[in-house]
Amino acid sequence: MTSDLPQTKEQDWKVRVYLLSGLAGLIVGLLAAYFYARVAQENGADKPARIHTMDALKLAVSVLSFLRQITDLGAKGGEK
Repeated sequence: MTSDLPQTKEQDWKVRVYLLSGLAGLIVGLLAAYFYARVAQENGADKPARIHTMDALKLAVSVLSFLRQITDLGAKGGEK
């Protein structure tokens, strides 16, 4: 039912933010996978090495820090 309602300006910018962010996330994820596989291949491995738990935790903390920085940008309106 709500799809029959016209989109407002508020909804319009949100859709653009979601689409652009999703596309950026897809591109970054694909690049990360490509580089990971490429480095493993250059090191002569048949398949990539198993990711250790501590390495995964370090990566998760880095991603959370990155997301917090993005959230801070949105809260401040991009101004410092």
